[in-house]
Amino acid sequence: MGDLIDEWAKQMAEAELSGPLPRRWAHTQGVAERAFEVRQVLGIDASLLVAAATLHDVGYAPRLAVTGFHPLDGARFLRDEHGADERLVRLVANHSFALLEAEERGLREELASEFPLLEEPLLVDALVYCDMTTTPDGGRTTVEERVAEILGRYGDDSLVGRFIRRAAPEIFGTVGRVEAALAAQPR
Repeated sequence: MGDLIDEWAKQMAEAELSGPLPRRWAHTQGVAERAFEVRQVLGIDASLLVAAATLHDVGYAPRLAVTGFHPLDGARFLRDEHGADERLVRLVANHSFALLEAEERGLREELASEFPLLEEPLLVDALVYCDMTTTPDGGRTTVEERVAEILGRYGDDSLVGRFIRRAAPEIFGTVGRVEAALAAQPR
């Protein structure tokens, strides 16, 4: 991976999101910026993180929304239409505790069997960190403010609200681990 995959990811996400979903595109760009900032904790997987951050919400694109569950739709698009790297596809499919939301949607088995979780905790955690510290408009935020914003936008009793309340303790723990890894980096 490297600059070429990062550029490919950016072009792909921009083509799918910038026109129909400009706010989602702004969020995506912010998540990619966070990934670029935290890449030093990942070594050789830094570019993979940036690409996954750039593509994590591509499944929201109207033309890709087959199931209505963006991690699954985005991963299938990347795998089926682009033959993307398996690790990249699995990161997109499972970003930000997607298995918990898949369960709420009755899609857990489908997601888990097609796109198993990566056994790379720091890489998976870093993508959660990037997504959950970025506002819908691409700005920086705290994880607590982000979870509250999601609950406010969708409502406590909505499918997404139920998911985010279940996932919140895991999200907070994940962000804490990445912040600790960043703090341990030499300056």
